[in-house]
Amino acid sequence: MIPLASADIASAGPLAYVPNEKTGTISVIDVATDKVVDTLKLGKRPRSVAVSADGKTMYISDQLANALLFVDLATRQVVGSAALGDSPEAVYLSPDGSTLSVAIEENDTVALVDAASRQVTRIKVPHKNPEHAVWSPDGRWLYVSAEEAKQLDIIDVGEKRVVKSLEVGDRPRGIGFLPDGSRAYVAAENADLVNVIDVAKQEILVKIKAGSRSNGVTVHPDGKKVYVSSGGEGMVQVIDTASNTIVAKIATGRRPWNMALSPDAKKLYVANGRSNSVSVIDTEKNVKITDIAVGELPWGVVIR
Repeated sequence: MIPLASADIASAGPLAYVPNEKTGTISVIDVATDKVVDTLKLGKRPRSVAVSADGKTMYISDQLANALLFVDLATRQVVGSAALGDSPEAVYLSPDGSTLSVAIEENDTVALVDAASRQVTRIKVPHKNPEHAVWSPDGRWLYVSAEEAKQLDIIDVGEKRVVKSLEVGDRPRGIGFLPDGSRAYVAAENADLVNVIDVAKQEILVKIKAGSRSNGVTVHPDGKKVYVSSGGEGMVQVIDTASNTIVAKIATGRRPWNMALSPDAKKLYVANGRSNSVSVIDTEKNVKITDIAVGELPWGVVIR
């Protein structure tokens, strides 16, 4: 492995960043070659990462530090932080790039962090152990999954409060919106379900029977396919959004978790938490291309 020079890591690309919880590292994968080109030691227990649209800043939820870390990707140095609360989980950048949402597990809150000032606003949610707080494409809503419940909490971002909760099945996890914002897909891990939600009506349209321990959700940018990882079966399921049926299943490593698509959407990168690897899937042929070894307990993938 030949590490990228400091000046190159922010300009090269596209790059996939994989936070490895147990190792306390970020694996950097060149999407063109599917090779690990660098390993960054950032934070104590990095869980989730997001990258600014200009590729200059990485945001890391550090579970042990209870903070959101701000990293300058040119220097690979932490340049600031924001205190969050006990056990921060997934971090997402708002559609306009101004705000980060972070689910705080032990405090049952969602933190909104201003990307420029690093100021934090906290929103209490009614259900225990939030993991994901995902923005709708128009930035109006945050959909929040509650691991120790059966509910999805819906936050009105303007009002900064929960306005509705939907029962989606035991242990809701991953969430993905169609690009036009009309529907959201929410996995319920212990129920082996994927819920299809009408965003305008805030109602469940249909429940799709899915694979064992379905959790991560990623939506194709054309809106025609949704990818859902099945942790219990070691595979990714492909949902056709026209029929809301599973049309393909692709083997991955053990305990596939969170995922990301390459910028051209031709490849899907799947973090395998128990295999310490990332599976790369050809989205046109629905076949696995390769497995890439990373650190221990990879949480997910983000691609700039």
